[in-house]
Amino acid sequence: MDNGTDRGTERDTPPSRGAGTGAATEPAAAGRVPLAVVVVDRDGLVSHWSRGAGRLFGVPKDDAIGRSAVDLLPVSGALPEDEDISPYGPYGAYDGLGPDLETSLDGRLSYPAAGRARLTVPEHEGDHARVDVLWWAYPLVGPGHERLLVLAADTAGLRQDEPDGSEGDLAFERIAPGFALHTDFPGAEELARRLPEILPSMSVDESARIVAQVLELGYPVLEFSQNDRVPVTPDWGVPRRIERKARRERAARAAAEGLPVPHELADDAEDLEYAAVREHLEFLNEVSGKIGTSLDLATTIVEVSKAVVPRFTDVAGTYLREQVVAGEGFPDGVPDTTTMWHRVALEHTDEPGRWDDVVPVGEAMPFPAHTPFFQCMTSGEPVLVPRISEEMGHAIASQFEKRDIRPLITNRSMLIVPLKARNVVLGFMILLRHPERVEFNDMDRVTGAELAARAGLVLDNARMYTYQESVAETLQDSMLPHIPPRMAGCDIATRYLPGTLLGRVGGDWFDSVKLPGARTALVVGDVMGHGLNSAAMMGQLRTAVQTMAALDLPPAQLLRNLDDLAQRLGDTYLATCLYAVYDPIASELHIANAGHIPPVLVRAEDGRSELLDLPTGAPIGVGGVPFEAVRVRVEPGDRIVMCTDGLVEVRGEDIGVGLATLSESAAHPAASMDDACDSIIRALAVTFSKAGRGGRKDDVALLMARLNGIEPDDVAEWRLALDPIEVGRARAVVREQLHDWGLAKLVPNAELLVSELVTNAVRHSHSRPVELRLVRGDTLLCEVDDDDHDLPTLRSAGPEEEFGRGLRVVSALAREWGTSRTKAGKTVWFELTLPRR
Repeated sequence: MDNGTDRGTERDTPPSRGAGTGAATEPAAAGRVPLAVVVVDRDGLVSHWSRGAGRLFGVPKDDAIGRSAVDLLPVSGALPEDEDISPYGPYGAYDGLGPDLETSLDGRLSYPAAGRARLTVPEHEGDHARVDVLWWAYPLVGPGHERLLVLAADTAGLRQDEPDGSEGDLAFERIAPGFALHTDFPGAEELARRLPEILPSMSVDESARIVAQVLELGYPVLEFSQNDRVPVTPDWGVPRRIERKARRERAARAAAEGLPVPHELADDAEDLEYAAVREHLEFLNEVSGKIGTSLDLATTIVEVSKAVVPRFTDVAGTYLREQVVAGEGFPDGVPDTTTMWHRVALEHTDEPGRWDDVVPVGEAMPFPAHTPFFQCMTSGEPVLVPRISEEMGHAIASQFEKRDIRPLITNRSMLIVPLKARNVVLGFMILLRHPERVEFNDMDRVTGAELAARAGLVLDNARMYTYQESVAETLQDSMLPHIPPRMAGCDIATRYLPGTLLGRVGGDWFDSVKLPGARTALVVGDVMGHGLNSAAMMGQLRTAVQTMAALDLPPAQLLRNLDDLAQRLGDTYLATCLYAVYDPIASELHIANAGHIPPVLVRAEDGRSELLDLPTGAPIGVGGVPFEAVRVRVEPGDRIVMCTDGLVEVRGEDIGVGLATLSESAAHPAASMDDACDSIIRALAVTFSKAGRGGRKDDVALLMARLNGIEPDDVAEWRLALDPIEVGRARAVVREQLHDWGLAKLVPNAELLVSELVTNAVRHSHSRPVELRLVRGDTLLCEVDDDDHDLPTLRSAGPEEEFGRGLRVVSALAREWGTSRTKAGKTVWFELTLPRR
């Protein structure tokens, strides 16, 4: 057998063509077929050209390597005008290997193809001869640069003489690519050893298994990947069908005339076996087209179950590991008697409801070691039970408490097939046939194994997608803040919607940060791009914004620093950002914009909405561009809406349409902040749907804040001289104010904490008076400002030390406390929880 490899330094030599086929017409050894092997890389160039290919196509190896395969292989051409139509069916009328091979060569055919044809080949002295050829084309998927394997053989050495002296048909039932298919084939071991040299990325163990299966099944098998076996049987065309029909007619005439039945009837058994193989392959191809249409695990499970009922089986029950159902990983190794299996689907042709109460979908259970189910899941091989006996039915029924399933299973034929992927058992299918239907046989077992292998891969893809989607959602949730619905002087509602086509991880974010003086920072940003890299960049920028906001940097300065940071992180990503600081006491917004879409401000007085006209600025990461901030007066009840462009922009539509819809929908009254957010999202979806722009494809971050403000009566302020006697005055004014507010229960702790903060401020201030402020809101906020820029720190004080205990007292008694720098110095603050009324 010419298996496509050269030994030593032997070189291909041009064939000497005589009698039309040259060396290819030499008698083939028993069980061997001279084979042309051609491997085509992903650029369409020949990367392997065997000696057999040189003989068959008339091109030496050195002249073929690196050339376009389309130029070397006779994939098309017209028949000579005087050529008779070939007796080999439709392929015979095509001078070349056929259009399917041409489609395979240019990459448009992703599945194996095969055929038979007649080639015009050169002879001596310019003559030409016709050569009958069988060919196979296998797309190669997986590691390596190779794209296509083409096998071809001259059929001259395969003809057999029939006893009546007529020319025999080609031995198609005994031919696979390069070897015969009877179990005593002498070249099987050699072929298994040499397959790794012919096929890219093929181990010796894998090739040996392929050859063993070919010898068992009787049709060619080639692996696309390590785990997906794809059987291929070419359509041999019309002649075989015509000859079989003629034989049957001759046999019928002989029987009618009382004559001995011709020996050709022995071929009918082969014909039936061949038809059975074809039927099973057609079934597998049909099933393959029905499963895997979705990456949704539940949908895939239903597809797998429905694909086999009723054509292959009457009942199909699917069981999966509980970790597979949950989209989680699970430990390596085979399952054991403690492994829980979830019944995820049950499809049957019995009367409705017959199975539902006895074996409901959703039930989870282990399987003991003595059951055929355990044998299947641990061995990873199909288990065939021709008929379930009374004894076996009783043993199986014992696994179901308080339910008798024996009437459902006894006397039925059962096949259990494992659902595997990457040599790991994900689950199994229990297939049952009605008692009056033919039993499962060995061919069904092989077909079931192939079906399960394909279904296992599809289920594993769906499981991995579910798992990755869960991981992505968890990652996105961990990166987005959990904003409280109420901040000082404002209510907040948010929404995050992942892109529908681009995955659940993106670079959009929102945030709110508590600032000194009962102020709140509101942030919305968008890193350009999608995926994990954008999400990682978003996480870095969001952390930076939180850190700089806690330093109470002005909005324009914060964006300037954020831009510098982005440039240090790299020039791969850009981001837009809108940063606003709401002061509920001064009733104003201080806003700066870095290339982001403007916010919408809805006025409470008349319900009018407007896009705020802000200096746009450049996106974060551009560098060298100044940022400006503006102050906007607001009134209690006004709402500000900030979002990313994924909400208002779709491809092919002017963004002005989305912004107009955003403004209009934001002004509509709603029962709650959450309802208002949902109304905005629905309005934008309807607008783009009516415009024929389809669904949203980008991520969306939406933040809405109702600016309630803080009433003047809830704020009290005092200026204290730099004199230690002022500490007593501070305690007195705080005590009096808390009594006026009805917060007498807070007086003891408030007096003590104010005394500590004012004492430190008076001691460390330089020239400016100390400012003390109380704010009554959801909590009692106390702030002390001075002109010293050194922030106090919490530290341990020894028994003999005079200082260092004040902040420890504050930390122990306050609900929250903190420090921040200001332009003039610093602010130290604390909060106390209001007593319940």
